[in-house]
Amino acid sequence: MREAVELIQARSPLHPKVGLVLGSGLGAFANSLERSVRIPYREIPGLPTSTAIGHAGELVIGSLGANGKAIDVAVMSGRFHLYEGYTPQQVVSGVRLFKALGIQRLVLTNAAGGIDVSYGRGALVLISDHINLQGVNPLTGPNDDSLGPRFPDMTEAYSSRLRALAASTGNELGITLREGVYAGLLGPCYETPAEIRFLKAIGADLVGMSTVAESIAANHMKMEVLGISCVTNLAAGLSGEKLDQNEVLEIGRQVSGTFLKLLNALLPRLNDL
Repeated sequence: MREAVELIQARSPLHPKVGLVLGSGLGAFANSLERSVRIPYREIPGLPTSTAIGHAGELVIGSLGANGKAIDVAVMSGRFHLYEGYTPQQVVSGVRLFKALGIQRLVLTNAAGGIDVSYGRGALVLISDHINLQGVNPLTGPNDDSLGPRFPDMTEAYSSRLRALAASTGNELGITLREGVYAGLLGPCYETPAEIRFLKAIGADLVGMSTVAESIAANHMKMEVLGISCVTNLAAGLSGEKLDQNEVLEIGRQVSGTFLKLLNALLPRLNDL
């Protein structure tokens, strides 16, 4: 990790306090940054490569804003998933790199299936909590006390004050932001209709294959987390349609304008906390 930090600091003079992980089809934000430096994951010591469709697989550090009010932002354009064959520790390596770079607040975004049918395709939903059904945890094994405690509290895995700030920002922009509980599954296959009925019964509003491990690792390191899901499809059995990755990516592209508008207004506020 020390080598990775040295490499990044040698390539960019910026010092971000806010980090962002971009989910499937949501990579356009990274292209909007100024003074940006792009570093492919394969060049960063300790990071695996991103193989998922719709994930660029690079770290982007740049500035957001202008007129003397620009803030520095670090962006993972593409993440690592358990279904790619990576260990839980590899999946959270980017989040741990963010912490080593001095990042204090983390925004996790993802493409998710909507279990709550009232969301509709393209809805942006603030994650209020999660249910870990991935069968693994990135904190298993010997604990690194320099990162955090052996038994970290997860009562507020997704910061209530960051959710409130995001909601108020959305209201100012005319963007409706709902809240919901995210269920993280292993993947890579989509869920069966019976599994979706089960998830609904246990309190899940959204379902996906990421985010949970990253949130756990971030909370372990006392980072403040905001989660935002883009609902790209109704979950299995709710629409009568078969699920398709191309649809996920297309809906992500369609909502990118709204998503960019929200992030452009929200991230400077997160930076100033």
